[in-house]
Amino acid sequence: MSENTKEKELIFGLLRELNLLPVGALPQLDRMSGDGSDRSFYRIRIEAGRSLIGVFPSPTSARGMEEQAAAFRIGVHLHDKVVPVPEIAGYDKKNGLLLFEDLGNLHLQAVVREARLFAEVEPLYRQAIDGLIRFQLEGAQNFDTRFCWDTPRYDMPLMLSRESDYFRLSFCRDYMGRIADDPRLLLELQHIARRAALEPAWYLLHRDFQSRNLLVHGGKVHIIDYQGARLGPLGYDLASLLLDPYAGLSLESQDVLYGYYCDTISGLLSLDQENFRAGYYCLALQRNLQILGAFAFLSQIKGKIFFEQFILPAAGSLKALLQDPLGREYLSLAGLVDELEEQLKKAQFFRMDD
Repeated sequence: MSENTKEKELIFGLLRELNLLPVGALPQLDRMSGDGSDRSFYRIRIEAGRSLIGVFPSPTSARGMEEQAAAFRIGVHLHDKVVPVPEIAGYDKKNGLLLFEDLGNLHLQAVVREARLFAEVEPLYRQAIDGLIRFQLEGAQNFDTRFCWDTPRYDMPLMLSRESDYFRLSFCRDYMGRIADDPRLLLELQHIARRAALEPAWYLLHRDFQSRNLLVHGGKVHIIDYQGARLGPLGYDLASLLLDPYAGLSLESQDVLYGYYCDTISGLLSLDQENFRAGYYCLALQRNLQILGAFAFLSQIKGKIFFEQFILPAAGSLKALLQDPLGREYLSLAGLVDELEEQLKKAQFFRMDD
């Protein structure tokens, strides 16, 4: 029996078990792509006007079942907290199959790409930020870290091993052919992570809060792909949204949304604006390092070439961040990024010339 046939039988079985399969109905299953994930995704068209999304665990990950269990537990928790996430329709614990409410295919990224002016999408971004704040604050209430399949908290060891080193090894070394082990660089990366780790980390953190993980359905923004959630600081997910290379927001648009976030959350908790900005800056650097490491790994090692087009914009974003007065101490990192961005531009020019 092929893997596809087995998955279809499991879907039909769970639908019958949940009494979601009308008598005589023969659902249509359409395979969907999963961006950087190895999980299997299906749109399940049960009957006219009624569909669900089915998700199977990654067959290549030894911890795929744990990831699915986390998606179920965290999803139920978030829905109970009235965070805008798809409702879970069913879960087959034995096989790791999850059924979600179908909220369509329209990512915020697609809306941004079609817009002529930022003003056209600003209301959706404000919605996304409102949802993020609810995710961070309400989602943290009674959150059980045993839900987490990866790590329970975003902390300095994670920053160094899976963001700073991801950047140095997957992006600099493997993708760009550059050994990035200068002692001054390593000290700067330590400094960035140490400052980022000073931020209070008792809020709920999505860790991939960007426009392709935000669905627009019925004029409302919904959060997906939250199974990697854990406790962490406020600024990281905000940085993920604003620096998102899929959307390519201008610095001016980023500033507008940063201000909206600070104004909104200040009405819910005490926020020292200067201290928050300093922490946000280092968290934004961490996120940008992670993006470059991930895109290099996914495009080169995983063969997912879709991500390669966003490497140069992500390098440009990191370069711009390091030009901020808050980055004046990070001269070694700034010099490295300048050189790598120039190398990427030249490589792109020669590809276009071919």
